[in-house]
Amino acid sequence: MPLGDVSSTYADIRRDVVLADDRCEGLARDGRDHARRRAGADASRMWGKRQGVVPLSFANARRVHIWSGRLAVLCTLPVFFHCVTMLGFKTPDARVAIHSIAGSFVYGVLAAKLLVIRHRSRNYAPWVLPVLGGSLAAVLTTLWLTSSLWYFTTVRFGF
Repeated sequence: MPLGDVSSTYADIRRDVVLADDRCEGLARDGRDHARRRAGADASRMWGKRQGVVPLSFANARRVHIWSGRLAVLCTLPVFFHCVTMLGFKTPDARVAIHSIAGSFVYGVLAAKLLVIRHRSRNYAPWVLPVLGGSLAAVLTTLWLTSSLWYFTTVRFGF
């Protein structure tokens, strides 16, 4: 056993304590997707769209957008840890291949978006931030379509 190998310990904890069933993971992905949709609505409001639909001031929409984004990232961490440590990159069929590729891109797109936000003084083109935000939403939607939606429509689900 290599030094620092925690996969069997993690598998035991996942099976016995944390994620006794894949349903919990599906629910975490759904929580992330809800936060993603909330962040998208707030971003639309901040860019001057949906003013009648999302009745928030710019400052409040920005605050809600930031916190819903943080919640979305927080919901991805347990799923990310499980996918990377237990499953890895696989391509047995198209759904899993698309999911693996999108999963590989999600944190890169997130990092690019956060770097653009952090370095606003560098005068990026005005379309860069909306394109990165839309790309992040598209990647997260792809992950949801190839994981939670597939799971809840294919696997018999019930508590």
